[in-house]
Amino acid sequence: MQATADSATNAAAFPLSARSWTAALPRSTRFWAKLAAAAGPGYLIAVGYMDPGNWATDIAGGSAFGFALLPVILISNFAAMFLQWLALRLGIATGRDLAQHCRAEYSPAVARSLWLTCEVAIIACDLAEVIGTAIALKLLFHLPLMLGVCLTAFDTLIVLALQKFGFRYLEAFVMGLVAIIAACFIYELAVSHPDPGSMLAAFAPTHMPFTPLAVYLALGIFGATVMPHNLYLHSAIAQSRSFGTSIPAKRETIRFSTIDCFTALTFALLINAAILVTAASAFHWSGHAGVQTIEDAYKLLTPTLGAAAASVVFAVALLAAGQNSTLTGTMAGQIVMEGFLGLKMNACARRFLTRGLAILPALAVTALPGEGSTSKLLIFSQVVLSLQLGFAVIPLVSFTSNARLMGPLVNGRWVRRGGYALGAAIVGVNAWLVLQSIGG
Repeated sequence: MQATADSATNAAAFPLSARSWTAALPRSTRFWAKLAAAAGPGYLIAVGYMDPGNWATDIAGGSAFGFALLPVILISNFAAMFLQWLALRLGIATGRDLAQHCRAEYSPAVARSLWLTCEVAIIACDLAEVIGTAIALKLLFHLPLMLGVCLTAFDTLIVLALQKFGFRYLEAFVMGLVAIIAACFIYELAVSHPDPGSMLAAFAPTHMPFTPLAVYLALGIFGATVMPHNLYLHSAIAQSRSFGTSIPAKRETIRFSTIDCFTALTFALLINAAILVTAASAFHWSGHAGVQTIEDAYKLLTPTLGAAAASVVFAVALLAAGQNSTLTGTMAGQIVMEGFLGLKMNACARRFLTRGLAILPALAVTALPGEGSTSKLLIFSQVVLSLQLGFAVIPLVSFTSNARLMGPLVNGRWVRRGGYALGAAIVGVNAWLVLQSIGG
């Protein structure tokens, strides 16, 4: 597929390694043709919102509190939609990603500090993906957890292989895995028979628990849903779609990219809700409200639901989720490293470095405390993600509200106020969590 002149111009603003990610868009005036051409980046972002870290928090929340934390998933997903919308607008309007803007607009010391916080978030996310994939391999093929962690090093080869064929093949692979996850949880919901009335009642304010455990899990769900490194990634890969460089063309690109983003994140919302609903239906009211680990959920799904395939289908979906998230996590690491540091490395070396930063901690945790602590580490990794989120949200809102950078596409008054309010809420909640952790 030949890239258009506009796509080539847009690619020039990309990080070096991402220049091959551009996709030609048709000159057709048909709505559906343009929408099909623009689809893809949103699904790469959405897989980060259904990774194994989400599974750990959703299972723990569903088993302990039933459907009560469903509103947290909904609110978190709306926040994610808003922030990812800002990220794609930043990339399309300016031709630079969030990391590149941080490097250009802030002092070297501030930029390096932001880079370090983002790397911590990427490692935390990658840690969850590595452990989740290793757990899935253990459940399906009875591999030792340590061996499964080591095998995840080869996930990066999938990215390298698919990128040789073009960015569209990588997107198609991701969409295929999303379809597998969705099919698995359609089955899980069918056999768990959740009560629709109880699900709707969970959205009443009086049903929200405010115990320390509930708040901790709620923050973990928020951290697992709104992922800081996805903001950097989306601002980069959104540039792979372009209807032109004029302001009207950029508005059109933003319009179709927004539809792609919101559609994909709606799928992520439904899958996250399905995980929590399945856990609540299977465990909360059956005397297993203390289920906290993915391994325990796997063992108990078949006997509690009475469906022979429930556990195997659950593990297959977990493996697909882990594989999906490793791809986008690796790309995010690439974007962040190049954007903040201007560091240009061989693609293979860069990907193995990113994966190694996650595998080494996972191996250490697996070897020292033992396999039983891995699911607790999954939940903790999502809280770490939430703690890093403010360091990405504040610059994102600031840059998209800067008329010098965004031109006519700058945030309006209410978008700017909403963004800063969300950022302040994130920082406030995280500060509360830190104080509670120190005090408790």
